[in-house]
Amino acid sequence: MAWLRRWLRSEASRKALCWLLQLYIRLVYVTSRWTVVGGERPDALLAAGQPVIVAFWHGRMLLLPLMWARRGPLYMLMSQHRDGRIIADAVAYFGIGSIEGSTNSGGGAALRTMVRHVRAGASVGITPDGPNGPAMRASEGIVAAARLARAPILPMTYATSRRRILASWDRFHLALPFSRGVFLWGEPIRVPERLDEGDAAEWRALIEARMNALTAEADRQVGCDSVGPGTLARHEWRAQRRAAGGRG
Repeated sequence: MAWLRRWLRSEASRKALCWLLQLYIRLVYVTSRWTVVGGERPDALLAAGQPVIVAFWHGRMLLLPLMWARRGPLYMLMSQHRDGRIIADAVAYFGIGSIEGSTNSGGGAALRTMVRHVRAGASVGITPDGPNGPAMRASEGIVAAARLARAPILPMTYATSRRRILASWDRFHLALPFSRGVFLWGEPIRVPERLDEGDAAEWRALIEARMNALTAEADRQVGCDSVGPGTLARHEWRAQRRAAGGRG
């Protein structure tokens, strides 16, 4: 909406929105009943002094701060787009830092910063389908990140029984209050340090398959239909919306 974009250009408006967003995250959490599956996986790795790369789909990032639950220092790769800055400021309320860029756009600098954080003992969160999509389709950037950082990838996701799947490029899962929810942690994925081009493609496909299977399982556990991967990148989705008379 044009009026909303104009409103968000104001620094005060953006800060107000970030404050409301973190308040909404807390509201969903305290009014819902939660089950955590696989929480021992990050705990065991971190207790052994091993930082991790937390991998989650762009459409399932809303509740990451509560799922991580201050297990240790965590930095999220955020796009330089306005949406990325809003999310970065919102998660800062939960003690989560941010790294500007992505593993694809501006990836060189972002990857170097990420590696520095991991070697200093912090974990990093990555959306392998962000910031440009298609939804739930991993890029090879996460393979490069895991290889350079020498850190295991730990898939995570969540689902809630009350939700709205938004008509957005990332099929955003908007969790609603008073839900039955589940947090799922997958098995660690350890990418070898040395890979050729064909190997990288195979690891990318493996990561994507594991994350999609985990997401489908989360949806199943709360009694909801699973959300499938998308076929359109962000710019393609917006072009299609404009052609259909919608708002991109």
